Amino acid sequence: MRTLWLSLLLSAALATASSQTLAGETRAAQILDRFEHASQWRDHVMIAAHRAGSMQAGKTLYAENSLAAVEGSIAIGAEIVEVDVRRSKDGAFVIMHDSWLDRTTNCKGEVVEYTLAELKKCRLVIEGTGAVTSEPVLTLREMLLTTRDRILINLDNKLEVTDLPGMIAVARDLGMADQVIVKENLWNQARIEAAKAALAQAGGGFQFMPILADDAVHDAAFAGEVDKAFAPRAIELINWRNGAETLTANGGPLFSTRMRATAVRGDWHLWTDTYAIVNKPGGFLAGGRGDELAVAASLPREAWGFWVDRGATIIQTSLDGEVERRASLPSLHACDIHEMLNPFERKARRLTSP
Repeated sequence: MRTLWLSLLLSAALATASSQTLAGETRAAQILDRFEHASQWRDHVMIAAHRAGSMQAGKTLYAENSLAAVEGSIAIGAEIVEVDVRRSKDGAFVIMHDSWLDRTTNCKGEVVEYTLAELKKCRLVIEGTGAVTSEPVLTLREMLLTTRDRILINLDNKLEVTDLPGMIAVARDLGMADQVIVKENLWNQARIEAAKAALAQAGGGFQFMPILADDAVHDAAFAGEVDKAFAPRAIELINWRNGAETLTANGGPLFSTRMRATAVRGDWHLWTDTYAIVNKPGGFLAGGRGDELAVAASLPREAWGFWVDRGATIIQTSLDGEVERRASLPSLHACDIHEMLNPFERKARRLTSP
């Protein structure tokens, strides 16, 4: 019965998507409206697909940072894909998480030691199975051409803050700078000033998302300073896991009631990271309450639901399809299943209290 119900909802979602596409508004524009107006969408949880969404339903289906992963994430209704940006030996922006090619391609050695032409001979590999795909290492431009007007894209800068203007310039050349979210770790005034200087060179019209981690930032006051400096639409908050056996009881200082109130006043999203990190305890960036707890332990309410209850309205996960499915559980009251399956239908909103 539940499967039939979900199928009906998905059918309604696709019908709505088709009608609105015909009306001329792109899917990315609809998602951008949601991203830019957090306080109108407090009862909707946006899904960001980590490394383009290579994992779904607990399995690695695609090579990470691949076009196939992006297509899969779009197909299941994710609203943001996150990818990683490095440079080739000859300075081209390429999509690659690791500084070495060994884990994710059939080539060996450091990315920076390969020219773009040489990287194009490498093929992406599906982690776990070792299957070699037909996809080469992608350029930033190729990735942006795939996401343009279809989904927002979060660029995880593996370079220096001074490289951000160049990345944004590629997006601007494609007429999609507003669909790009760039981000940097901030922990003191010096970092704020460095980010401001770099972003000033990039011009306007793009999304900047600060990252705050609770090993260096301990309360909402600094978030208030960041808000004044950048007026962001989202802030990524990291709650480091304290020991292999520990689960956070309250989300740490960055998910306090005061932080939620600050987010409401500033009209920005609280973004949390539940994805897994290789060779680290589960939920390493989410106080132990990550994807592993949700799926392997079958406790989605104690993972994704925990963060939703503490104000998170964007969840970055490696299991985007699984979040969509598990969000149908009644206990995840803040995750509206209709919108999770239908990211195209706009509803009237009321500002919820922090």
